[in-house]
Amino acid sequence: MHFTTTTLALALAATVSAHTTMFSVWVNGADQGDGRNVYIRSPPNNSPVKDLASTDLVCNVNGAKAVSSFVKAAAGSTLTFEWFHDNRGDDIIDGSHKGPIITYIAPFTTGNGASSIWTKIAEEGFDTSTKLWAVDKLKTNGGKKDFTLPAGLAAGKYLIRQEIIALHESDAAFNVNSVRGAQFYPSCVQIEVTGSGTAVPTQNFNFNTGYTYSDPGILFNLYGSFTSYTIPGPKVFAFSSSAPVVATTTTSKAVVVAPTTTSKAAVVVPTSTTKAAASTTTTRRPASPPTPVRGRPTRSRLAQAVTPTANPPAPVVTVVCAGNKGQ
Repeated sequence: MHFTTTTLALALAATVSAHTTMFSVWVNGADQGDGRNVYIRSPPNNSPVKDLASTDLVCNVNGAKAVSSFVKAAAGSTLTFEWFHDNRGDDIIDGSHKGPIITYIAPFTTGNGASSIWTKIAEEGFDTSTKLWAVDKLKTNGGKKDFTLPAGLAAGKYLIRQEIIALHESDAAFNVNSVRGAQFYPSCVQIEVTGSGTAVPTQNFNFNTGYTYSDPGILFNLYGSFTSYTIPGPKVFAFSSSAPVVATTTTSKAVVVAPTTTSKAAVVVPTSTTKAAASTTTTRRPASPPTPVRGRPTRSRLAQAVTPTANPPAPVVTVVCAGNKGQ
């Protein structure tokens, strides 16, 4: 019996030492400092959540406890979430706790987030080429996991939830055997996004109904024969354009009208609601001048040719001045 008790104690100690929680956030490589209970809704300890019906599955035990600060980051920034076990830079999480790392975003709420408000923005599971899990890469990278804020994300306040799912006991479902089951390590960070984007997250995923004990990414035999892994939840959401559309004031370019032999070129500028069109200017040939008279011309023999306009044409007028003989 003594042997059994000692063995159980060691097993429990090993299990506790394997757990993890979030320490800080980096924005484009800049450390934002210890975020525990500052901008991270930190749980009281690093224990996992296994009950899919619990609201703790969303933002962990203190998920409904809003904190005082926000991490500010522009849309399109690279964020790094830093995980640790007991001390910054320690072993992060036990190597046996292999599994995916998934990141979601939701509009900011002071509540626990247990509703249909979440949108998946990043995920990493099992790399079939290297045979490495996301958790393996997290440990190699000193507990840091990078992802990119969507470039077109609208400015505002959000919750970003990143979770580690440990699969070392997921060969049985928690609702069947409460001693076993997939282990979830969720953490929610308060983020204030800046920029001029217009895209909003609208996937509306609910963890308590969207994750089920029969999901192949949650009920999974890590020690069996497998060649791939299906990450639970929806697909990564495809956000809309990366920047707002700037309206133009015109719908067409100006058209240069070629001149005729008697008129100059004119530039026709279209309005914002009409298209420019090329037009042809029609002119009439000027009237022939009067036939000259032999001898010295008098004023009565002078005539003026008036050039007609394009529409309507002006007649040629001959002006005769009387009383000017002998001049």
